[in-house]
Amino acid sequence: MSDEIGNVSQKPSNGERESIDELMGMLKSGVVPDSELHVNLSLFQRRQELSRILFYDHLYQKLVGQHGYILEFGNRYGATLALLQSLRGIYEPYNFSRMIFGFDTFEGFAGSGAEDSKNAVGSDWKEGDYGVPRGYEQTLDRILEIHERFSPISHIKKFGLYKGDVRKTLPTFFDDHPETMIAMAIFDMDIYAPTKEALKQIRPRLHKGSILVFDELCCQWFPGETQAVMEELSMGELQFQRFPHQPFSAYTIL
Repeated sequence: MSDEIGNVSQKPSNGERESIDELMGMLKSGVVPDSELHVNLSLFQRRQELSRILFYDHLYQKLVGQHGYILEFGNRYGATLALLQSLRGIYEPYNFSRMIFGFDTFEGFAGSGAEDSKNAVGSDWKEGDYGVPRGYEQTLDRILEIHERFSPISHIKKFGLYKGDVRKTLPTFFDDHPETMIAMAIFDMDIYAPTKEALKQIRPRLHKGSILVFDELCCQWFPGETQAVMEELSMGELQFQRFPHQPFSAYTIL
């Protein structure tokens, strides 16, 4: 549910927090005119944000030869969805079959469960954390619609959002899209129950070469994601790979 790097595990130090606040103050101050801001955003991005962009660039290049849709579970503000749209426009601009779908409650954590609180180290998250303003999914839909204009075949909508508990919205999605094959599934819900159920429901739609991405794998702050993976996947048959700049994000290619 978070587009933050490392979630609670990478909370900035006081000095880093001051530096972030200073950068954000400059961003809002108008030191770069509005008309030039979109081409100068790297002035205000930290290496952590850049490393996440490089991670998904790395993944997308592995994805290009695979058939099917991209599903992201846990979107929050939707930065990864927008990034995936841009990468699609770069690497396969004419592949209008590459649909991208996002799933989120858009209300933050809806409850933890024993699996998530048990043995979690130093976690202070609670119900409602990582939420967004009410009705934000409508804003995100509009943002993604605008991004779609920057690629060829823009008159065909190639994305969709499903709001609600994924355990309920994923069956609805498959009813809407019975043709679904999955090229890449991204898990960023952090907690056990929805991760486990989503993994279970997508398994018949995966194929050799499908990429599964996990944002908090082997993470002591969010053990539920790893627990779900251990229960739903054959760990001994998979190789989980990491990217040098991401502490907990990992992926496996089936």
